[in-house]
Amino acid sequence: MSATTNSMQPSRTPWMRRYSAFLLTTAILIILPFIISLLNGQSFADLLANEPGQSKFIQGLMIEIFILAIYAISYDLILGVTGILSFGHAMFFAVGAYATGVFLKSMEWSLLPTMAAVIVFGIIQALLFGVILARVSGITFALVTLGLAYVFDILIKTRELGKWTGGDVGLQGIPRPELLNPNRQRLLFYYVMLGFTVAVYLLYRRFVDSPTGRVWLATRENEDRAKMLGFNTILFKITALTIASITAALAGMAYTLFQPIVSPEIASLGFTVDGLLMVLIGGIGTLSGPMLGAAVFKFMDFYFNRWFGENASFIIGAIYVAIVLFLPYGIVGTWRTRQLDFRRGWRDLIGRFTKLIHN
Repeated sequence: MSATTNSMQPSRTPWMRRYSAFLLTTAILIILPFIISLLNGQSFADLLANEPGQSKFIQGLMIEIFILAIYAISYDLILGVTGILSFGHAMFFAVGAYATGVFLKSMEWSLLPTMAAVIVFGIIQALLFGVILARVSGITFALVTLGLAYVFDILIKTRELGKWTGGDVGLQGIPRPELLNPNRQRLLFYYVMLGFTVAVYLLYRRFVDSPTGRVWLATRENEDRAKMLGFNTILFKITALTIASITAALAGMAYTLFQPIVSPEIASLGFTVDGLLMVLIGGIGTLSGPMLGAAVFKFMDFYFNRWFGENASFIIGAIYVAIVLFLPYGIVGTWRTRQLDFRRGWRDLIGRFTKLIHN
């Protein structure tokens, strides 16, 4: 018994060390609604009864972060892990969001068939991108995906499809399952989204640590060498696209269930850029970094607009520039590499200003 215990101990300790920050963060998020409720003098009974208060507000804000975190990590899988540059990732999210709204409202489907349909749509659009990927790559592929996403953006705003998509106004009046109605069951919705976010991260981590994930990383680093070793890199890329597409589509589904209106803005290039910013803020290729980047992005967007009004965009932009200069690998990436270089950041910043003045 002792020998067995000792032999198992080395395998347990590295796992606990590796996921210690993740486990601690998850534990904090589990008790967060109750901590906020306690600090604001709200009883736990009122919290469980979904009464208005600061805790309910924070739950809503965190739900938005969970949705963005899932969207960001799906983008990191294809961009940071596999090395596929795509400007159409918002389309994956928007297809899931609009499909959910149409099936729940116009088709009057229940939640489970709608979820199945969203997964199917996620697979279809990934295969569509995969067909293009087999013919072009690099910046050409990125531009083609941008074109596809732009076509989808136009379609959902057309008058002909306005009956289903809501056109420029957005899709409104979507019925929600009573069990997952965020207005009446906010705490339950919070925990469902927390569980989903945790599951997505663990699943992605498992994929990246698997032999398939190693081929993704090899493809990112040197695709020609991966081909020389006998790997069908196109097939592996399509696999990554499929996983990312399904995940982003399910995040879009959660968005529709939570938000009172499905805005056409989620299908725009700007939303893809938002996803890219989350990845860069947290650390490209780190998986956990984009999820942290989603939290930073959302908190800055919400609180800075609340505090600084019209000046918020300038301040947020300056922060993004500072992150690029001082945290070149993102928050998590820089922490892991221990390459926080303030001198280099200041040197680059001063150099840019000097060039600007001379010009």
